[in-house]
Formats: sequence, structure tokens, C-alpha cells
Amino acid sequence: MQKIYLIVVLTLCMLLTSVVAFAAPADDSIKIGMRSDNVKMLQKLLSEKGFYSGEIDGVFGKITLRAVKDFQSSSGLTVDGVADKDTLMNLGRASNTEFNPSRSSRSLTMNASAYSAYDDGNGHYTYGGNLVRKGLVAVDPTVIPLGTRLFIPGYGHAVADDVGGAIKGNRIDIAFASHNEAMDFGRQQVTVYILD
Repeated sequence: MQKIYLIVVLTLCMLLTSVVAFAAPADDSIKIGMRSDNVKMLQKLLSEKGFYSGEIDGVFGKITLRAVKDFQSSSGLTVDGVADKDTLMNLGRASNTEFNPSRSSRSLTMNASAYSAYDDGNGHYTYGGNLVRKGLVAVDPTVIPLGTRLFIPGYGHAVADDVGGAIKGNRIDIAFASHNEAMDFGRQQVTVYILD
């Protein structure tokens, strides 16, 4: 009986030791292949800064990886594609700061209109293949190349990801999440700061 008791105690000790080993300090980094609300938060922050133009779906795939690497490169961080504590801290700090026009390469005064995926005649995807949503804009690629990061006062950070038949020259079409938001914006003249 004592032998069985000793074996049970030793087995429990071994199990507890292995559990403690796995309960070592967790790595809070967000990495490729992960699926979570933390990835959604990361994608949202990257989108607000103009680095991410994919769907905010909580899946850390190739598009999210590229966005993290681009942000790390522009922030002077180690470019490894892992959203570690330093990357997240810098991304959060960058999201909370006001835009500084002196950091843009140039600015354009443009005639702006607004659109959404819910407008009659509009598709749900941009020319770049992303769902139409706030943070994406349609441009004339001969004026602003597709993929260019922008800042528009009153709207925020954006990525040139779409084109349109009527978007020629100094015209820009700004995407919104709903038809009502697009109608509220209407047409107006805006200053567009080129960040790339």
C-alpha cells in the first residue's frame, strides 16, 4: 500500500512540475498564425495609422505581417513582424498623437466626395481587393499611386486603395462605413497630406 501511495505522490509531483514549467511567464507577443481579439486590436491600430488596408478579422496573416513590418521599419524598431511589447507600445503612442503636417512629404488640395459599400451601384470591394470601409480612399493613380498612405484632416489616416471612373486629377473619393456617413460628408475641398 505504501508503495502505491509513493508512486501516486511521485506521479503527482511530476505532473505539477510539468504544469509549472508550462505556466512560465507568458509571451504576450502577437504573431503570424494567431487568431484573437488582440489581433483585431492590432489590425485596427495599424489601419488607423495607414499601414493596414485588409479586413479587420482577427486573423494574423500575410497582410497583417507586412503591415507590422512596415510599421516597425518606419518607427526604427527591429523588423521581425512580431507585435511585441515595444511594437505595441510605439503603435499605441503613435495612435494617440496628433498628426504633424511637417512629417509629410507633400500636400495636395483636392475636391473630395464620399462613398460607401452601401451606395447604389457600388461594389463591396476596392480595386485593391479590400472591403470598402473607412480608412480607404479612391484616387487617380497618376496623381497619388495606389498603396500610398495619406492623412486627411477631419477624416484621419487613409490608404489609397481604390479607383473610380470619375476620379481624375485632383479628385479623391473617401470611403465611409455607412451610406449615411458618406451623405453627411457630401462634397468638399480637403487638404490631403502624402505620408509616403
